[in-house]
Amino acid sequence: MSSTSYDPFALHDPATLVASDPVEIEAGAMLVWDILTDLPRYGEWNPFCVWAQSTLEIGAPVHMRLVNYANPGSLAPNCEYVCAFEPGRLLSWELPHSEEWPYPARRDQIIEPLGPDRCRYRSTDVFTGPNGIHVMRFCGPWVTRAFNDTAQALKLRAEAMQRGEIR
Repeated sequence: MSSTSYDPFALHDPATLVASDPVEIEAGAMLVWDILTDLPRYGEWNPFCVWAQSTLEIGAPVHMRLVNYANPGSLAPNCEYVCAFEPGRLLSWELPHSEEWPYPARRDQIIEPLGPDRCRYRSTDVFTGPNGIHVMRFCGPWVTRAFNDTAQALKLRAEAMQRGEIR
């Protein structure tokens, strides 16, 4: 499914969907894409995912260290699997259901080009499966905050790069 037709709000129960506020960025979609896919540099700008490693091939693991908003001062290891990769438009990974961890989820980072040097970014996470509503009640508020923090940091970095202030 291409990002032009992929709409997590239409596909998933809003009661189990977390979303950042949409952020307009004064930088091109491909510059934002380059930042999102430059995992080794996440620690330079991303306040939520401070370390990430993956080949970003479909099905590849994405190993991450996330700031634990529910337990400030600590990091939480996380591993999810790439499920969508559309340059300049959509980067997604998911945590499939397993007996060891019955809390499946899918994160989508959506970039909407608005012109050659402007785009809109939004991140969503849907908690699926029979435990989705419970995960949402526990994690929803802090995940929303983490995604908004990340979106704002991405905007700052992309706009600084667009102006040539950082590389």
